[in-house]
Amino acid sequence: MDDDITPDVEALRTALAAHGITLPSLGVDPVTFAGSYIRPPLVALGDCNVATARQLTDVLRRAAGG
Repeated sequence: MDDDITPDVEALRTALAAHGITLPSLGVDPVTFAGSYIRPPLVALGDCNVATARQLTDVLRRAAGG
């Protein structure tokens, strides 16, 4: 199994940026990346301020048709 999820993280970063959303802490979770017990590693979405959370919510609702 390919555990390099960096391309997936970058694709997510690009998709979010297309909607004007930046998650500064977006990356590969270092604990699950280094560990051998969780496959594949987890994506760390990180912290964001309330304005970014609202923007993300809005984009997701519009994408879902609501």
